[in-house]
Amino acid sequence: MPLTEADREIAAAEIDASPMEFAGQESLARRSDEVERVMSTSSVSTSSSEERQRRARRMSGVSTQHDLERHPTELSRIQTQRSQHSGTVGRSGTRNTRTSRRSEKPLPPFGAGKPYPPQLPDPDEYVVEFDGPDDPLHAMNWPFKKKFWSAAMLGYTSLVAAFGSSIFSSATTSIAKIYHVNQTVGILGVSFYVLGFAFGPTLWAPLSELKGRKLPIVIGMFGMAIFSIATATAKDLQTILITRFFGGFFGACPLAVVAAVFSDMFDNRTRGIAITLFSMTVFTGPMMAPFIGGFISTSYLGWRWTEYIVSFMAFLAFGLDLLFMHETYPPQILVKKASELRRRTLNWGIHAKQEEIEIDFKELVSKNFSRPLRLLFGEPIVALLSIYMAFIYGILYLFLTAYPIVFQGVYHMTPGVSGLTFFGMITGQILAGVTILLQQPWYMRKLNANNGIPIPEWRLPSVIAGGVAFSAGLFWFGWSGYSGKVHWIVPTLSGILSGFGLASIFLQALNYLVDSYLMFAASAIAGNTFLRSLAGAGFPLFSTYMFKGMGIQWASTLLGCVAAALVPIPIIFLYYGHRIRAKSAYAPTFAPRAPAAEDESGDETNSEHAVGEKDHQPSSVPRKDGDAATNSV
Repeated sequence: MPLTEADREIAAAEIDASPMEFAGQESLARRSDEVERVMSTSSVSTSSSEERQRRARRMSGVSTQHDLERHPTELSRIQTQRSQHSGTVGRSGTRNTRTSRRSEKPLPPFGAGKPYPPQLPDPDEYVVEFDGPDDPLHAMNWPFKKKFWSAAMLGYTSLVAAFGSSIFSSATTSIAKIYHVNQTVGILGVSFYVLGFAFGPTLWAPLSELKGRKLPIVIGMFGMAIFSIATATAKDLQTILITRFFGGFFGACPLAVVAAVFSDMFDNRTRGIAITLFSMTVFTGPMMAPFIGGFISTSYLGWRWTEYIVSFMAFLAFGLDLLFMHETYPPQILVKKASELRRRTLNWGIHAKQEEIEIDFKELVSKNFSRPLRLLFGEPIVALLSIYMAFIYGILYLFLTAYPIVFQGVYHMTPGVSGLTFFGMITGQILAGVTILLQQPWYMRKLNANNGIPIPEWRLPSVIAGGVAFSAGLFWFGWSGYSGKVHWIVPTLSGILSGFGLASIFLQALNYLVDSYLMFAASAIAGNTFLRSLAGAGFPLFSTYMFKGMGIQWASTLLGCVAAALVPIPIIFLYYGHRIRAKSAYAPTFAPRAPAAEDESGDETNSEHAVGEKDHQPSSVPRKDGDAATNSV
């Protein structure tokens, strides 16, 4: 699929934003766990090649307490806000004229008989920057205690959003009886919430790029709390379904934004661990809710209190985020810094780059909808992995109806007790997270041995092992729990394999997409999220008919066979992924390079000769169709 002009500009924006990182040999390729470079679903160039060179020369002369030119890794810290600003929605229209709309109409009179004032100096002279790599305003330089409590608070926020998706599953039987519909209609309350997960990020992701991380998270949790109360007080079924959808729409915000917050706060050494722990809250949340909802819905409180509980949790998250969350998005931090400097110096020209942005609806649609779909349907890696992950994610929510069929229907447990059986899956997910964390030192050794260039296929062995475990867990679940002759602990323990496989596939497959598409990774993940959320909404709707019509053992066998048939997908990519990426218009390729030379003090000396060279372009820039070289934008 050919690249559009905007697609080419996203690569140029990376060079423009971080000339030292791309020009120096030490930093030709972004390390695989540097998420801050791939947070935006759109990135565009802000200037011509001459302008990029001029900015590169200016940045190479920045004076700080460290010799930044000799430390490209540290210099990239203060370049983060430039990169993120270049990738912000609405930025492409600000090139040269700094306006997103060009008009052929003559200029109107200045007014009051005044002549037009003289041209101002170069606006870049009034743009605020971070004061070196150790600037305490940058979230990455916060004290560990502040980072820890911020991460814990946001982890709880993400847990609440995921928790709210599945707690309603325990109320579907009551809903069906009260409103005289079949249970499948009652399950729509779960499906509509997950459907909100598919559409919510289309708003929250660009908003977090325009106004920072805190505002969308605060709005999202407040909206989720309000719509949870609306569900609890709804008088008819259609109101329940509508409010559930909007609860999911607002609840999708932390799932879309919190990982970006972690990328703002944590560096390469700790970011992988932080985001892995965040992902565990997202996947364990849906498994923790059914037993709580089961005990509540069968008590005198009734099903409505399942939603009241969620609203209380969401209001607590809203209060914590509103009062104690600090902004972590570097461009927005600079907006506040510029505002303070304007007020205290009375110099109205001081501003941050982020304040130059004008939102253009056409660009918003094309960058946040068009590119993810083009990647989803045009890139084999994104398409096949998204199908695989959509199936796995669908099974996650299918279990919300399959487990009650087995443990309530066959083993005659109460809803609350049957919900406790999900702890088998939770245990498996925790084991997967621990396993991936233990692999980090091995992965970092391989990364360092390869001069910092990530090989995406290093992620796939865990995906393959997870696929085998997940398929085995489905067979185990069906054939041990269909008759009631086997002790209930046996099908419960099958969840260890299922949970381990689910978490292993998701965590490492997402990392594989990031490593493969780098600058376009956010768009690839956006397309992936859209497809898997649709599957998560759809699978519960046919699960009851499937398990009761085919029988528990044969329904599980069918799902296990499909899971086994999908295992070869990561195996194919393990052996042929590099060839597929070489033919892709979006996946960057990297030229071989020698290890960086060091001077007597051990500092790298490679950055001085590369910055400002007119014709230098890194090989990470995506190729045009038909181009033999990899250095054209």
